[in-house]
Amino acid sequence: MLVTRSLPDENAGIASQNIPTNPGEHDVTAGKKPEPGEGRILIVEDSRTQAEYLRHLISQAGYTATVAEDGKNALKMIHKDRPLLVLTDIVMPEMDGYQLCRAIKTDPKTCAIPVIIVTQLYDPSDVVKGLEYGADNFIVKPYDPEQVYARIRSTLQAPGTADDTTQPPLELEFAGTTHHISAGRLKILNILLSTYDFAVRKNTELQEAHENMSGLNEELTSSVEELQYANKKLSLENTERGRVEKALADANRKLNLMTSITRHDISNQTLALQAYIDLSERAVTDPAVLQYIQKLRRIATTIQKQISFTKQYEDIGVHAPVWQDPETLVEPLRSFLKGTGITIITRDLDLEVYADPLLSKVFENLVDNSLRHGKQVQQITLSAMPGEPGTMILRYEDDGMGVADEDKTKIFQKGFGKNTGLGLFLSREILGITGITIQENGTPGKGARFEMVIPPDGFRRPGLRA
Repeated sequence: MLVTRSLPDENAGIASQNIPTNPGEHDVTAGKKPEPGEGRILIVEDSRTQAEYLRHLISQAGYTATVAEDGKNALKMIHKDRPLLVLTDIVMPEMDGYQLCRAIKTDPKTCAIPVIIVTQLYDPSDVVKGLEYGADNFIVKPYDPEQVYARIRSTLQAPGTADDTTQPPLELEFAGTTHHISAGRLKILNILLSTYDFAVRKNTELQEAHENMSGLNEELTSSVEELQYANKKLSLENTERGRVEKALADANRKLNLMTSITRHDISNQTLALQAYIDLSERAVTDPAVLQYIQKLRRIATTIQKQISFTKQYEDIGVHAPVWQDPETLVEPLRSFLKGTGITIITRDLDLEVYADPLLSKVFENLVDNSLRHGKQVQQITLSAMPGEPGTMILRYEDDGMGVADEDKTKIFQKGFGKNTGLGLFLSREILGITGITIQENGTPGKGARFEMVIPPDGFRRPGLRA
């Protein structure tokens, strides 16, 4: 609640403290109005950064600026060299801005010097207290250059302060505190207008910020709607994908069933063929015919092997890839090689590989390749090492005869080789399901070396399991 009433002159706040009735008697410059851009302005500010910024702004307007770091030093400088205007912060050591303002306004020699208080203006009581201590105007932090120039210009162009003592002082109660205001009506009006102008500008800024926020909110709403539409579309696509995947799974199941039936029938026919070959071999004595029969037997045996071999790989790509431990996959091969004189050594296999469940068949094929073609293999080594940035190399090597340079790429082709011609071909297909590549880069005569390059997202350390 704000209450005002006139006080007798002898009880007025500043008026009762020997303010001269005619400031011109002691102040030789009283009533003179320098042109804007001329004269010296005293900045009272304990923050060097703030002071230098104000000095820069004032210098840009053509004034000379000096700086005092607190109220006491400011008073010394004022008495030594009278400034055109004082621009003071409130919170300072030794003597704050209010006390400095009172000291200036109660001294007959300095009372006519305009004082502008710099404030955050968080509380209306700042204005009331400033009026009580005799401030002529306010500048609000953070500084707006135009605001600084306007306040200095309006304060310097305002009439003299003699009217402060011609009106009875006011007693004002605000926020539970009584203030004695001796400022003239014109000064009060100027300060209130300045405060109102600041409030209007801040309100305009708030309105602009609100409009910007509304615009951003509309954009956000639009983006949310687009996202919802995209999510709905993605959901429909996922549903359709689910239907397609189910249809593919059904088709694959039927294809596997048909393949199984066909393979079973072919196997029965080859068994019957081998039986007739046996009967023919017993019934024929002609060496030339017997030679043909033996070729037929080898062909029938090869067909039987291929039928049996392809049965093991009918599930390629049928089941989802899984994380597998190479060390674990190697263990059955150790048992398989017992009695062959071949040992398997593993190094740095503390990782898991994301691959088709038939990854174990790849290792089996590589071991079978060493047994069939290595001739003098005594040791097989499986190790892991970093490859190109982010990749991992899983290396299989033996100490056998190796692979001839002209065959290094052919061995992965379908049908190449002396057995089924499918082992390394299918191994490459199994690895390729999850982006793993394989190549042979050993030295002929010193052993085979197969390097499987695993992409960055295709391996992990056991401690990083999800």
